[in-house]
Amino acid sequence: MSTRIKNMTDGKPASLIFTFALPLMIGNVFQQLYTVVDTMVVGKGLGVSALAALGAADWMNWLMLGIIQGITQGFGILMAQEFGAGKYDDLRKTIGCSIALSLISAILLLCVGQAVARPVLELLQTPSAIIDNSLLYLRIMYLGIPVVMSYNLFATILRSLGDGRTPLHAMIVAAITNIVLDLLFVLILGFGISGAAVATLIAQLVSSLFCLYHIRKIEILKLTSSDYSLSGHLPSKLLMLGFPMAFQNAIISVGGMIVQFVVNGFGVIFIAGFTATNKLYGVLEVAATSYGYAMVTYSGQNLGAGKIDRIRKGMRASLWIALITSALIAAVMLLGGKIILSCFISGTPEEFNQTLQIAYYYLAIMSICLPILYVLHVTRSTIQGMGNTVLPMVSGIAEFIMRALTAILLPMLIGETGIFYAEIMAWLGADIILVTSYFAVMKKTSKLLLSQADR
Repeated sequence: MSTRIKNMTDGKPASLIFTFALPLMIGNVFQQLYTVVDTMVVGKGLGVSALAALGAADWMNWLMLGIIQGITQGFGILMAQEFGAGKYDDLRKTIGCSIALSLISAILLLCVGQAVARPVLELLQTPSAIIDNSLLYLRIMYLGIPVVMSYNLFATILRSLGDGRTPLHAMIVAAITNIVLDLLFVLILGFGISGAAVATLIAQLVSSLFCLYHIRKIEILKLTSSDYSLSGHLPSKLLMLGFPMAFQNAIISVGGMIVQFVVNGFGVIFIAGFTATNKLYGVLEVAATSYGYAMVTYSGQNLGAGKIDRIRKGMRASLWIALITSALIAAVMLLGGKIILSCFISGTPEEFNQTLQIAYYYLAIMSICLPILYVLHVTRSTIQGMGNTVLPMVSGIAEFIMRALTAILLPMLIGETGIFYAEIMAWLGADIILVTSYFAVMKKTSKLLLSQADR
């Protein structure tokens, strides 16, 4: 068995969770370089209009990525549970079936994405000055959906077995590839916004192949042709885990599109400032998603091993770690946010100052409220790791409602800046659902395990 695989059913929960999350965190930082470098190169090299075009395409791009991540993470829940229980034959069948289902899903998403890209951009009232560039970026990104699906699936397989190091190394290699190609395609060869999209997809392909190479070296994952079967109840079981998570991410993205629709009515300068901060969103939550991945694996493995008390201890430890981390990130952004944001913005002095003022105001609001987001990720992931993806889906619906209502109503009351509170209210709405759900799920699972032990 590979030394990178980690069994999380024994040992101190806090150290296990943190050491598992740390390489994921570093890997996510490098993954965010995709977005940050794209934004810097486009914003500085192509101007405010190109930056706004990238922002107008953001939520449609995140919609597809969210669906892909939801599907693959849902599949990973069952993988973690089977690994924790030591059921390696079942694990191989689950991985084989997941690969087949992911391939079918990728083809369907590619076709749907290409069909709806322009109509949705028009529905969102994307300004005519930027819609062509937004559409071009989306068409290229959607062509790469099979590549994005393969990376997310392979990284999920590794994480479900407790390997957080290999996805880290994959992201480092991919980030370097992306930076080099961004500079080459956009600034040197003059490919424009399409160069940024192509650079991102090539980098994703590199990370996908890197993960696949290491998966093939794991002895317990030597699959046979029969493991790829879609017969029996396994496909439906996997889809019942993956679909709610995909729907949850999709409905969150639709809420984001409503926000984008409102933002599009505020003009190109406001869109550019909003986009500059949105590109840092991933940096703000980079540790939160890492702790989330850790808790999916941790709670999944321990549920498979029947160790419910360890899940409780892990949840408490993860919350403390997450809250401390969020406070540190918030402090960095409040102190150095203007310097960071200025790297994304170009134009006349007046355009620069207006865009920066909008961007920093938004960044400050999100930074102050960051602990709310970190509680969301840890709690949601713990529930998902225990095999319940329906309640987190309900929290996604709550996010959608709160985000949409705030985006539509608050700007009417306090002006354009009201849109900045849409994210905060969405996080808060999800937390109310998730914290309540966590206690309910723990109580139900404890009773179930006790009844099984009595038989």
